[in-house]
Amino acid sequence: MADIVRGQIAYPEMPMPANIYRGQDARDVALYVAKCAGNPSCGVTAESPQPSGGGGGATTTTATKPSAKPDGKSVFESAGCTSCHTLKDAGSTGTVGPDLDQLKPSQSAVQHQVENGGGAMPAFKGTLSAAQIQAVAQYVSSVAGK
Repeated sequence: MADIVRGQIAYPEMPMPANIYRGQDARDVALYVAKCAGNPSCGVTAESPQPSGGGGGATTTTATKPSAKPDGKSVFESAGCTSCHTLKDAGSTGTVGPDLDQLKPSQSAVQHQVENGGGAMPAFKGTLSAAQIQAVAQYVSSVAGK
């Protein structure tokens, strides 16, 4: 899907101008669009400024959150997996990628595919942390087909 979007960036139809992004920027935009198309919970939210001075509680909560172990189901949903894959536990019915309930992949197979991509699936090794990849691999392998 990222390749399709990249082609649309390079050779758009009117009124979109050609090559408004080039090189790595074009690849990044294409990956983002492929990842988030049709996925309202792709993990991207509008940024809001941090309160200055005594913001206290919200800042502390935000600072401690990254150290928490990622939830595989949340990663599956926020990384855009639901837009391409069918997985009953996640309530997803995507048809671009394999039906994971039928495939019933092992944890190592999911981890390899998420890290390296393949076919129409992009690699998420540089997009997701190792902990997120491990969490989503464990999640998918434990719920697929159930």
